[in-house]
Amino acid sequence: MSDARLREEICRYGRSLFERGLTPGSSGNISLRLEDGGWLVTPTNASLGFLDPARISRLDAEGRHLSGDKPTKEIPLHTALYDTRGSARAIVHLHSTHAVALTMLPEIDPRAALPPMTPYYLMRAGETALVPYYRPGDPAVADAIRGLAGKYSSVLLANHGPVVAGDSLEAAVFATEELEETAKLYLLLRNLNPRYLTPAQVNDLTKTFGLDLPSHHDHDHD
Repeated sequence: MSDARLREEICRYGRSLFERGLTPGSSGNISLRLEDGGWLVTPTNASLGFLDPARISRLDAEGRHLSGDKPTKEIPLHTALYDTRGSARAIVHLHSTHAVALTMLPEIDPRAALPPMTPYYLMRAGETALVPYYRPGDPAVADAIRGLAGKYSSVLLANHGPVVAGDSLEAAVFATEELEETAKLYLLLRNLNPRYLTPAQVNDLTKTFGLDLPSHHDHDHD
């Protein structure tokens, strides 16, 4: 796909996410890894609903700014996820309401922020890690993500929002949306003793669809 088409794709998905209220104001950012190891990434203080393809930031493989507007200050977290998830080709970071709310609940397991509620959550987002709070743009968040050793494609930043990697921009967007909807389900059903997928059902999904899930199933969701 040409550089121009990739820029248009970032703008199209960004607008879709913004128009559905998944990342308000100038929050959130999207990056796309290129064949030469460089990136296209949304600029700082830019609304995902009103991106200009020509102003998308272009970085080289070392993260140096080559062209376009100044890139998002969240470059460290994107870099850390790309460095540890070799299959990642795109990353979406949002401030989606239900995913952010989930990070503030006291019972959340950092190794599995959500229980296995639906098959599509596991198939698209996998399991989700929760990392502690860091101020936006803090380089220390990169160390926290690297500490996950590439086991997770979806990560929640406490009091901040989700960061999700995919092998394409479409996959990253769809996984982020699935994560948000699953967080919404969790909040709707919290304290109602809902029926989650059983370990046998999770194993069946893993085998059938070749899921790469972190091996953190030592807690009981039944």
